[in-house]
Amino acid sequence: MLANRRRGHRPDDNFAPELNEPIVSRRELLEAGAVAGAGALALGAPEAEAAKRRKRRRRIRRRVDVVVIGAGLAGLTAARELMRDDRSVLVLEARPRIGGRVLNRPIGDGEESEAGGTFAGPTQNHILGLAAELGVDTFPTFNEGENVYFADGERTTYSDTGPTGTAPPDPSILPDLATVVTRLNEMSKEVPIDAPWEAASARDWDSQTLEQWINENSASPRFRALVPAATRPIFGAEPRELSLLFTLFYIAASGDERNAGTFERNFNTRDGAQMFRFLHGSHEICRRIAAGLDGRVKLRTPARGIELTRGGVRVVSKRYVVRARRAIVAVPPVLAGAIRYSPGLPASRSEFTRAMPQGTLLKVTAVYDRPFWRDEGLNGTAVSLNGPVNATFDDSPPDGSPGVLFGFVGGDEGRRFRGQSEADRQAAVLRNLADYFGDEALRPSRYFETDWPGAKWSRGGPVGIAAPGLLLAHGPAIRQPVGPIHWAGTETSNYWNGYMDGAVRSGKRAAREVMDEL
Repeated sequence: MLANRRRGHRPDDNFAPELNEPIVSRRELLEAGAVAGAGALALGAPEAEAAKRRKRRRRIRRRVDVVVIGAGLAGLTAARELMRDDRSVLVLEARPRIGGRVLNRPIGDGEESEAGGTFAGPTQNHILGLAAELGVDTFPTFNEGENVYFADGERTTYSDTGPTGTAPPDPSILPDLATVVTRLNEMSKEVPIDAPWEAASARDWDSQTLEQWINENSASPRFRALVPAATRPIFGAEPRELSLLFTLFYIAASGDERNAGTFERNFNTRDGAQMFRFLHGSHEICRRIAAGLDGRVKLRTPARGIELTRGGVRVVSKRYVVRARRAIVAVPPVLAGAIRYSPGLPASRSEFTRAMPQGTLLKVTAVYDRPFWRDEGLNGTAVSLNGPVNATFDDSPPDGSPGVLFGFVGGDEGRRFRGQSEADRQAAVLRNLADYFGDEALRPSRYFETDWPGAKWSRGGPVGIAAPGLLLAHGPAIRQPVGPIHWAGTETSNYWNGYMDGAVRSGKRAAREVMDEL
């Protein structure tokens, strides 16, 4: 496997993170409209109409079987499946790059670090199978040595081979940890994976938050402080923001058709969702899919409107007008809701997209000449009750050169973090890393942040989150087609919702739906 490493491997030529692009406000749009209107008056009506006609003529017109909106893992997978079925496809991507929430960042010497989706693990057979088909190797996430637990200014270390796995074996939380996790796992078994809103207790569970349920079913204040330290990296959200039903569905989704989901599989590295990484980074999978699509992906081309026509759909962007028999919208719900639809979408679908924001999650990365923490018998994994960084992982290349640590800053910590100066943010992150791994962490050779909430074409991550009431009221709209429009994206997946595996599953499912109709 290591023989396949390419030291001179170049980052994607389309690499342009777009993570600090401002999100256009409603006021800015209105002002732009006013300026355009004033310009039209200055030109005079005939001249303005002629200018509009010229602009329309400049658009490239295409006709295909299927148009796919979004070149993340879901959209790329859908396009790949359709091409293999000999269907003509065009993919429109708003960003100047492919990959969506999967993104590599160069760290020097031909190596890259994952700034977005990173890991895969047992039962995530769709992303692992796709990688194998494309010739992208995996390697184990570095997990030799002790984990770090940091709470109330005190650091302890522990092995994840114990009964609590990646969760810290803190004596003050053990009774609640054992009973609460067991109860959540058992409750999740009652949630239909394809329709959680049909659970027998759905009305009760979707009328309360995870925080409310935790407070009623635990006794330890420190355990209650640990819960947001878990939900921030998993959802980019606080327990008060999450429907209990949505949380139970997320646990149930951490499996496959033969293995029931568990909280442990979602949270753990060993035998869990963080077990494997991809050689050259997860974005290599996207690069290889896009290469096989042979020019069918059009970058910097956000879809502005989708019009239903007698023959299917008409998708309009600034550069293209695409007529197709079917459309697959493979972007997060909040972005899918920003597209203009004619006629308008059913009320339930519109309400769903308005009510499902993306989580607030940032990734922070520190690069060192070597993984010095390994000298002390540490594996780079930390769980902390103190922010801004509540969880870290070793993200070094397979040979450990250079050494890389990344951390998650999410939920309330993420919102506070984004309001601070760049210098204060970096100082806070490095102070966390020094608390966890020693003062050598204060001196990285490189440091960078990936601000997903600030990314215009992401609006956050890693997943759209459901507050109480959403699934019960609008759950079926998640993936129910609207005429010739189909929905993909990890938020629409039944298994591994919010993960790369869920994105691949959703792309395959949407492609099957379309092929059944063509």
